[in-house]
Amino acid sequence: MPKTPEKSFKRYMLVDGNALIHRAFHAIPNLSTKAGEPTNAVYGFSVILLKAIKDIKPTHIALTFDLAGPTFRHDKYKEYKATRVKAADELYAQIPRCKEVVADLGIPIYEQSGFEADDMLGTLAEHIKHSNNDHKHFEVIIVTGDLDTLQLVDEHVKVYTLRKGLTDTIIYDPAAVFERYGIKPEQMVDFKAIKGDPSDNIPGVHGIGEKGALDLIKEYGSIEKIYANIDKLKEKTKKLFQEQKEQVELSLWLSQIIRDVKIDFNIPQYEFSQINYGKIVELFQKLEFRTLIPKLPQISGNKEVTVEEAQQIQPKNNEHYKLIDTEDKLQDLASELSKQDEFVFDTETEGLGALDFDLVGISFCFKEGHAYYLPADFLKSSKNKEIHKIFADEKIKKIGHNIKYDFLALKKYGIEVNNLYFDTMIASYLLSPGSRSHDLDSLAFNEFGYQMQPIEELIGKGKKQISMKDVPKEKVCFYAAEDADYTFRLKQKLLPQLKKEGLDKVFFDIEMPLTKVLAEMEENGVLLDIPLFKKLEKQVQVDLEKLETKIYKEAGEEFNINSPAQLKVILFQKLNIPISGEGMFVKKTKTGYSTAASELEKMKGLHPIIDMILDYRELSKLQSTYVKALPELVSKKDYRLHTSYNQTITATGRISSSNPNLQNIPASSSGYAAEIRKGFLAAPGTKLVSIDYSQIELRVVAHLSGDKTMTEVFKKGQDIHTATAMQLYGIDDPTKVTKEMRRDAKTINFGVLYGLSSFGLSERVDMTRAEASEFIKKYFKAFSAVDTYLKQVVFETRTNGYTHNELGRKRYFPEINSSQFQVRAAAERAAINMPMQSLAADIFKISMNKIEEDIGLQKEDIKLLLQVHDELVFEIKESEVKGYAERIKKIMENAYKLKVPLVVDVKTGDDWGDMKELEI
Repeated sequence: MPKTPEKSFKRYMLVDGNALIHRAFHAIPNLSTKAGEPTNAVYGFSVILLKAIKDIKPTHIALTFDLAGPTFRHDKYKEYKATRVKAADELYAQIPRCKEVVADLGIPIYEQSGFEADDMLGTLAEHIKHSNNDHKHFEVIIVTGDLDTLQLVDEHVKVYTLRKGLTDTIIYDPAAVFERYGIKPEQMVDFKAIKGDPSDNIPGVHGIGEKGALDLIKEYGSIEKIYANIDKLKEKTKKLFQEQKEQVELSLWLSQIIRDVKIDFNIPQYEFSQINYGKIVELFQKLEFRTLIPKLPQISGNKEVTVEEAQQIQPKNNEHYKLIDTEDKLQDLASELSKQDEFVFDTETEGLGALDFDLVGISFCFKEGHAYYLPADFLKSSKNKEIHKIFADEKIKKIGHNIKYDFLALKKYGIEVNNLYFDTMIASYLLSPGSRSHDLDSLAFNEFGYQMQPIEELIGKGKKQISMKDVPKEKVCFYAAEDADYTFRLKQKLLPQLKKEGLDKVFFDIEMPLTKVLAEMEENGVLLDIPLFKKLEKQVQVDLEKLETKIYKEAGEEFNINSPAQLKVILFQKLNIPISGEGMFVKKTKTGYSTAASELEKMKGLHPIIDMILDYRELSKLQSTYVKALPELVSKKDYRLHTSYNQTITATGRISSSNPNLQNIPASSSGYAAEIRKGFLAAPGTKLVSIDYSQIELRVVAHLSGDKTMTEVFKKGQDIHTATAMQLYGIDDPTKVTKEMRRDAKTINFGVLYGLSSFGLSERVDMTRAEASEFIKKYFKAFSAVDTYLKQVVFETRTNGYTHNELGRKRYFPEINSSQFQVRAAAERAAINMPMQSLAADIFKISMNKIEEDIGLQKEDIKLLLQVHDELVFEIKESEVKGYAERIKKIMENAYKLKVPLVVDVKTGDDWGDMKELEI
């Protein structure tokens, strides 16, 4: 990348705004603010622009845009760009925001009716060259998302463009153009005129492709010289050029970038020196682009803005942060805390594991702008135990951000925390369930425009990173107190929003009580059979090696099975496995036909190697994700596996887990999947007890839709999948329903929850798309109220912009009215699923809370260990198994009143993989 220019050197950066916006829009999936404003294009545009400024270090910048309407090229050739599909409305809607970013950065925009952005770039570059008499002390770098401007490259003009994604960039000078194409930049326009450009509907020479066009330019130099030497061409090529001469001349004219557009050119106008930091930070706050603040360029020396500089333009009220480092100060703090109805607490720790960390300190806040930091070593040495009493006091409400973690941190330290009242992370999540930015830094920025101090300023990063315990307490004080302060401010702001949106009952009655339940589960952990996993690792490795040998034999050579590029060559070139036929089409990517698992599934049966590769991948995943990984995550302190449960990840409210993700552990009752579950053990003297809701989501569908047929099936205790098969296949006797019929019925039953299409159903069962379509019609005829209900959900979501479950939990879908079919269809499917899945998830959470309330989940004779999908796994003293199982079954089946019965299945055993039904 270019070096920082000397004072006498001028570097002009010219930007193709439209090209960057289009590139950004398609590179980044749906992204929107909490208010529903789409931002993927403006975010990507900002990322590219700020990176280009950092890389290029310009002294001057100008930006060009296309204007709506025809250009001078359309006047001559009405079909110009006629084949181009109109971009989505969501893209055009973001162009004004992109221009706002440009304006706040102090960058002038050049656009002119009748001309394209490329013409403006060519004209600006030409003006700059003519305005600089000393040709040794300037250069022009064009920033674009495509390669059309390579024809402008010369000794003073370069092109900075994207190779892939938004950050992989390359600069083309004349040498780089020649290295890639083997021709000079000025020959690029002739090259394009011959090969044509489908995106612009430039015809080119029909019958000559990219390689042929390059060969001709390399040999003859230009179109003019090709015609001058036309008799030297091969007869076929000669005929093509003779018959299409007018078309070639038109293509050459269309491909040529104009360099003499009449514009008001003023070099001082676009000197890069007038960034409006106040406005750009305010805009980025509104758009929720917190991570872009540190990337803002600083005019002086073209350095990035530091956090301190960013904060100088933000309102601050945090001067009252105090370090508690004496007995008197501790006594005063305890006295103040004891008088409060509520206070924020936040822990600073060394390490982030569920059990593997040390407490560094605690911060407190009960008034905006006033916060306190209490180092852990001082708390430990102090004889003052008032802080312990205050945390244990049920009357004082405790507030935190990710309060479950802080609860566990203090519990490990011997401090019991009662009355976990408010978690700002959970509050943010309920208000914006589709967002992933619920961390404190993002919320402080998005809600208050405040940039929090990054932890790297305290501990550094990389090889120079130090322990938090080694940072001077005075420095930790500001960082920790700031966390507590802004958590307090967030609580003050988010609580009224929860009430306004009708989410306060879900928050206080379901989510906050669940926090303690999940914390106890994390602390409990589960015993793992390490010797079994070591044995499995060896067995799986042997089977992998056997599969490798078989695959190599079928392929006729050895290759890297894990390399998609090498696998494509084997499957589609060497073995010539069909990529289409009988309704089957393998997806094609930029690099060739896809070898993703979903595509290989389509090809099963076409060649033995396909099934072998699928088996190999499944075994490899089991080996790396579970067999090898799980034993490494076992705590050395209690030899148990401790996962982390998350309340703020899934948009529907389902609980997820991480480190490790237990939700993805295979549920198969055979093979290695079953062996992995056998590695989860009951401690000596106890049994594992699994209590699993039976078909809870389908029962919720029956409840919400009120469908009489489905409701009757559940009320009679019949098997819903068998009953569905009877409806679909016109069978009166349930004994005549085959396994295949029941399997297909099960597929459509659960597919309904996710808006399954006829194409999706045909992919999952042995049917053509037409047969699947007919199957779905029969289904909705049999369960007509379900069909009506699903359509109503989509209609209401389109109207309101969100959907909700009957407890009030919401999920927003701004994209449901998108002009893009795929985006809109995906939103409709998710909207259909949300009320059902989220109510099922909330029923599960209510059950967990009631079990904790009625029984307790961290006693000597019973512990709740795992929550996986619709299943709870307990560790219960052998002599107490039946008694506790009966009580839990009763609680879970009566946790929530549905129009159909809630039913649970109870199993018990010495390990999770070998459990027997428990008769109750």
